[in-house]
Amino acid sequence: MMRFRILLSCLCMLLSMISEAQPGLMPQPGLMPLPAEMRWGQGRLTKPLKLQLDASAAPAVRAAARRSLARLQGPTEPATGPLLQIRYGRVGQPEKFDEERYSLRVTPMGVSIDAPTSLGVLRALATLEQLPRTEKKQRYLPEVDIQDQPRFAWRGLSLDAARHFMPVAVVKRNIDGMAAVKLNVLHWHLTDDQGFRIESKVFPRLHTVGSTDGLYYTQAEVREVLAYAAARGIRVVPEFDVPSHTTSWIVAYPRLKSTDSTYAPYKLWRTTNVAIDPTRETTYTFLDSLFTEMTTLFPDPYFHVGGDENDGRNWRRTPRIVAYMQDNKMVKADGKTVDKHQLQTYFNRRVLAILQKRGKTMVGWDEILGPDLPKEAVIQSWRGKKGLVDAAKQGHPVLLSSGYYLDLNLTAASSYLTDPLPPDTPLTPAEQKLVLGGEVAMWGEFADSVVMESRIWPRAAAVAERLWSPQATTQNVADMYRRLNLISDGLDKLGLRHQRVPELLLRQLAGSTNVAPLRTLAQVLEPVKEYKRHFQGYTYTTETSYNRLVDAAPAESEVARRFSVLVDSIVAYKPASPNWLPASLRQLATLRAQAMRWQANDVLLQPLLTSNPSLTEYAPLSTKLAAVATIVLERLTQLQTGQTPTPAWLAATRTTLDVAQAPAGQAELAVVKAARKLAGL
Repeated sequence: MMRFRILLSCLCMLLSMISEAQPGLMPQPGLMPLPAEMRWGQGRLTKPLKLQLDASAAPAVRAAARRSLARLQGPTEPATGPLLQIRYGRVGQPEKFDEERYSLRVTPMGVSIDAPTSLGVLRALATLEQLPRTEKKQRYLPEVDIQDQPRFAWRGLSLDAARHFMPVAVVKRNIDGMAAVKLNVLHWHLTDDQGFRIESKVFPRLHTVGSTDGLYYTQAEVREVLAYAAARGIRVVPEFDVPSHTTSWIVAYPRLKSTDSTYAPYKLWRTTNVAIDPTRETTYTFLDSLFTEMTTLFPDPYFHVGGDENDGRNWRRTPRIVAYMQDNKMVKADGKTVDKHQLQTYFNRRVLAILQKRGKTMVGWDEILGPDLPKEAVIQSWRGKKGLVDAAKQGHPVLLSSGYYLDLNLTAASSYLTDPLPPDTPLTPAEQKLVLGGEVAMWGEFADSVVMESRIWPRAAAVAERLWSPQATTQNVADMYRRLNLISDGLDKLGLRHQRVPELLLRQLAGSTNVAPLRTLAQVLEPVKEYKRHFQGYTYTTETSYNRLVDAAPAESEVARRFSVLVDSIVAYKPASPNWLPASLRQLATLRAQAMRWQANDVLLQPLLTSNPSLTEYAPLSTKLAAVATIVLERLTQLQTGQTPTPAWLAATRTTLDVAQAPAGQAELAVVKAARKLAGL
């Protein structure tokens, strides 16, 4: 059965490529997220569109329609011709989870969009921009009827601007990317141990003293970003992480600290376990003043307070805080051991009251969950689905981020197959209604403003589809990757730099040398997974530049993925004799050609790697790639000629691949696993 599924998946990929190439067949959709319903016609719209929009239309709708038309057909709008007709009922309010439903109809006579709210129009325009196709140098819109609406109301991107400051231009580009794939909440992580990234007029030392680089957003810049996001139907939820992740706060205002230690701006990335003092009334006076200022600046009704990764060591090491917990019965079942979680729950309730006084709903990470936490608090689960299930069963609205952490450098498929409400969910129908949606998260320890986009896109689009599209329509991983590549090119045309920055880094590293051999190696490298870069013999600080080969390597190698797909097909198809089918012979030839390129690349690349101090650490990976390629070529010959590998060959191959799997320069070869499968190990 498994072999049949692999063959079927490969067949689907081949059929999709054929249908894209041949005009007589109906093209496969290149849309992401997939709409709820699509019905394709046979016609084509080849002429440029003229906008028809009621004079009373909201400025955001008119501006969005003009942007879409400019992207589709250039800045000049025809005086006559087929119409882009837009009709909607009222201006949508995303903060109230207003409807985003829409219908989109393309015929040879024109395009019509109908929606209950302006938000639906914005989502329809995003779909429209993905529809154009080119055939024989002619660009056209295929005839289609789309009925669409989101599965979840909250579809977010968590952007970490605290560890590495993200200039306004970077934030705006990512908002454009969000709008293109129908994400609708920017979760803006603005404070952390390494920096407080927003101007406070009440406590100015927060943004001037708390970080080593002194970079922050002025309040005018924040309003600029808010307006930019709102014009694209995207809410902005700020995060001010407390009580832990607050070293930058304490550096600026030492009266907040829990211990008698002296703190300097924090330059490392690992969690400090520093927390502000929840037992002093002055702490809440401070938070009340700060949050009053910030809740006025940010109009969204939701306000994120973090609450994660506080192990309580600051509190347990401070006698007066221990005495406070004992006096207030914040102890465990033994009646003696102080319980930091009870103290944090007390802190959370105080913060919740401050925010509710300002009309805000509190959002926090799953560590804040406790039996005494009021049900109004929204729980965002990052440590696993258990946190989501537990919170929903206790009556809390919930968000899922576990499985959507892009900084772990896992595959798009792993995120795509993670569902906030899988078919086997233990939640009751009533509890399922508390699942608001989810957020894809990109933390900034190993991504500065230069490389950040290459770590977010295009993989974030896979999560966007998981959160928007009906569950039943999002089961084909192979087709997801096909469309992900199309969306990646579309995002590049929007101005995102996820494709061009890695190429620029490679050219900088290659200098005057031919960049092609370095590119060949980089294309099959990936950064080590999860947070292993902390433990690979290289110290990262806030002053580290992210311009090494590991930073130019893709988070998920598309070359390695395609190689793996072909290997799966060859392994699944094992003829009883060397009489291979023509299609399989072509796959063998493709694998052989790829392996020969890798094998020959090492000789071309080693002079650059050994002469450039910033590349020397990657020389072993180039040598290992050549060794892997040799194994692939030997195994392909064995398969094609019907030879059985000897025990000695298998043992030597296993040793070589084990060595090849070892990382260097915080990067690893992404083709070793597939080579191991091809070798039968």
